[in-house]
Amino acid sequence: MQVSVDLCIIPIGVGVSLSPFIAVCQKEIEKAGLEYQLGPNGTAIEGEWEKVFDCIKCCHQRVHALGAQRIHTSIKVNTRTDREEIFREKVQRVDAAKELS
Repeated sequence: MQVSVDLCIIPIGVGVSLSPFIAVCQKEIEKAGLEYQLGPNGTAIEGEWEKVFDCIKCCHQRVHALGAQRIHTSIKVNTRTDREEIFREKVQRVDAAKELS
């Protein structure tokens, strides 16, 4: 099953800057060969269900390995059965609608 998720991983007790932790997660996403788009407050990821959630597990493992003893993660999950939808297309449709209004 194809899935699109919005992922926000927050390591707790590691200081104010989270960019090193986000960078290792980005490497895991790339290593998994998943489509993604980094945002200011999270990352959109899409692909096969198992591959996406295996990647999220790897992200957690890498963040823990960097010294985060605790991680708080928010995941929004989107699936469709009527057609395959790519998150970049959704953004393009909103941009196109904006031009019409």
